[in-house]
Formats: sequence, C-alpha cells, structure tokens
Amino acid sequence: MTRHTLLIVAPLCLFICAAACSPPPTTEYRPASTIKDIMDSIVDPSADGIWDSVEVIATLQGTTEKSPKTDDDWKALRRHAIALIEASNLLVMPGRHIAQPGEKAEDARIDMHPEEIEALVSKDRASWTKLAFGLQDAGVQNLKAITARDVKQLIDAGEVLDMACESCHKKYWYRNDPNALPSQGSQ
Repeated sequence: MTRHTLLIVAPLCLFICAAACSPPPTTEYRPASTIKDIMDSIVDPSADGIWDSVEVIATLQGTTEKSPKTDDDWKALRRHAIALIEASNLLVMPGRHIAQPGEKAEDARIDMHPEEIEALVSKDRASWTKLAFGLQDAGVQNLKAITARDVKQLIDAGEVLDMACESCHKKYWYRNDPNALPSQGSQ
C-alpha cells in the first residue's frame, strides 16, 4: 500500500511544485497600434457595417428597404458587434497612444490634435474608460439584437451605438467651439 501511495503522491507533488515554480502570468501589454489605428481599422468599419445593414432608400423610382435576411448577413453583423465589444478593451489598454508622433487633426478647426486628446485622456482616465465601455455596452446591445435576428431591435441598438460614439467624440475629438483655431503651439 505504501508503494502505491508513493506512486500517486510523487507525481502530484511534482505537479504542485511545477505549478508553484512557474512564473506568474504577465499583466503587461504590448500595444502596437494607436487609438486612431483601432478606430480606423476596427471601430469605424464595424459600426458602419451595423448602421448600413438596415436602410430605407427613397428615390424617384420608389422606396426600397434593406435589412439582413440570410444567415451570412447575420453572421457578418455578429462579427461587427464582437469587433466593437473587444475594440473597447483595446481602447483602454494601458500604454496605448492616441496617434503616431507628428500626426495632426484632419481639420484642426473641428477636430482636436492627437496630443490635445492624449492630454485630456491622461488627465481623466476614468472618463475615457467609462466612455469606451459605453461603446462596449452598445456593442453588446447590438449583439443581442443580432442574436435575436430582430431588425427593430437592431435599429434601436444602432441608435445606442451612435450615442456612445458621439458622447466620446464630443469630449475627446470635437473642439468645443468649431470656429476656434488651436493655439500656435498645438498646430
């Protein structure tokens, strides 16, 4: 009996020792893209894919309605919603910059320069995180509508997505006074 116990206990001890001696999982991140990259590559196309999935098009020839109908249509929308949900986590990842060094706003009369946005985010990280998770919540709401294959619910969730985007843009992208030009130092 002692020999059998040893055959069971010895491998168990080795397993416990190996687990205890293993280095702890790292909590460091290695961001390789900027917030602008994530917005341009993941968030914008995914949000557009959701918003463009339901349309009423009125022309002189009449009105046509567009909505997801096939399994592939719904599968594509599901991918967009999941991309939005997970992009939110990427947006709040520590160490990620707003844009590449030297990048400027497309229209400085309307948009803040990346360094201005980065200063705002650094000053109030809690608000940035809350707004990013508002995007995530909107993505979850869209995913529920997609899972239910409910076009009405998808339209409503699309409006929630629009509000989440605009809430963040009002704080971190648009200038408060569109007529105001940035100071000479931030151009």
